Amino acid sequence: MKKKDRVRSASKVVLRVKDKEIELAGRWGRFVLEGIVDTSRDHLLITDGEGYIRLIGESCKEMYGMDKEDLLGKNVIEMEREKIFSPSVTRMVIDDGEPRTILQETNKGQKLMVSAHPIFAPDGTLEAVVNYSHDLTEILELKRRYESMTEQLKQFESEIEELREKNNEGFVAVSEPMKAIDRLIKKVAVVDSNVLVLGESGVGKNVIAKEIHRNSRRQAGQFVEINCGSIPEGLLESELFGYEAGAFTGAGKSGKPGIIELANEGTLFLDELGELPLTLQAKLLKVIQEKRLQRIGSTTYRDVDFRLIAATNRDLGKMVKEGKFRQDLYFRLNVVPIQVPPLRNRPEDIAALLKVVIRTLNERYGMNKRLDAQTTAALLHYDWPGNVRELENVLERMVVTADEDVIAVAHLPLEIRAVSDHQVNIDPSVSGVSLKEAIEQVEEKWVRYAAERCRTTAEMADLLGISQPSVVRKLQKYRVRQ
Repeated sequence: MKKKDRVRSASKVVLRVKDKEIELAGRWGRFVLEGIVDTSRDHLLITDGEGYIRLIGESCKEMYGMDKEDLLGKNVIEMEREKIFSPSVTRMVIDDGEPRTILQETNKGQKLMVSAHPIFAPDGTLEAVVNYSHDLTEILELKRRYESMTEQLKQFESEIEELREKNNEGFVAVSEPMKAIDRLIKKVAVVDSNVLVLGESGVGKNVIAKEIHRNSRRQAGQFVEINCGSIPEGLLESELFGYEAGAFTGAGKSGKPGIIELANEGTLFLDELGELPLTLQAKLLKVIQEKRLQRIGSTTYRDVDFRLIAATNRDLGKMVKEGKFRQDLYFRLNVVPIQVPPLRNRPEDIAALLKVVIRTLNERYGMNKRLDAQTTAALLHYDWPGNVRELENVLERMVVTADEDVIAVAHLPLEIRAVSDHQVNIDPSVSGVSLKEAIEQVEEKWVRYAAERCRTTAEMADLLGISQPSVVRKLQKYRVRQ
């Protein structure tokens, strides 16, 4: 009898379920079994006691690149010899009669976790071998990416320690944009050119200014800072330029130097410069040009020697066109512009900032707080609309309010916790899920990620590194619309 004839000649099939035998006779029985094999989530392959394939799932095309009709009646030992898959777990079970689970590789380079179980007749004869295969290719790739991410985090930690040794001011430069700014800081620090630091509120413009001062020849002098938007216009002039005794009602009896004088031989940092009134812009421009000033109520000039750094989150060029900012002052200040990107555009810096800020807070308050893996993941995936200032405030709130030393997701603000609900927990000590569930969570996340960014299943397949049929099945499995 030919191999394929032997496959098709079975007149009945008997299933044993809880010690009861259910006879599936004729074509109907065969039809039911084939349906079970084809609809199984795992790839199923059933051979007789000699290793000839009698039933195989439709997924064989994806697994081995061969049609179902070409595999029925084929012997697994022959397939192993032809390297269609290797090694053959069915051959191992035929040899010793014991169930086996192994890692198998196909001719398409896929990695399969394969389990095979023997089925014996009442007289002890090996009647069949049932083979279950699960494709681990994607999971192993996720594992590789996770290990790569772990190595990257180790590198971040190494860079953070290096930053800790050389800088205690909170300046972090892990991302390429911030590394470029660090290089620019080193160049401009050795000269006295005016610097204009630009960026959204909270990105750390004052940290950039302090870093310039710290690396300059003026580091022995004072770093004097004033926020032009936080002081009422009526008081701002006296804060900047100082006043003589009796210059106005309420003035001190001995007068008072302004912050420009206090910055003599040091660095003057004007934050939120765009809020400076036009009347004071003209007076500031004169001080910059002449390097001397008059206190309010004085008729004499005082020489001042300072390095000027200004910062703003406003578009000064647009304000010049609207007549809200002096063009000549703008050109005086915009000698070396430094554009600081928002935190959401430099995610590599977030991990470093978390470490630096937590360490700083622990030292400040004499604590030993740390973030658990799930909390760290949530913070890394948050967009931080308030930038570094928001990150510092959130961490300080959690450090001072958490009763435990380990800060968990429950301590996160609601808006960040909402983000964490969409992240995958990969820490088995806190997840409370099985390995299978954790793997499915990772898989679903990647599928949704790809669906949001790709227009077709073919593009998703390229992005995920799997076949297009696999993409379709996973979209259906996780009910993701593409």
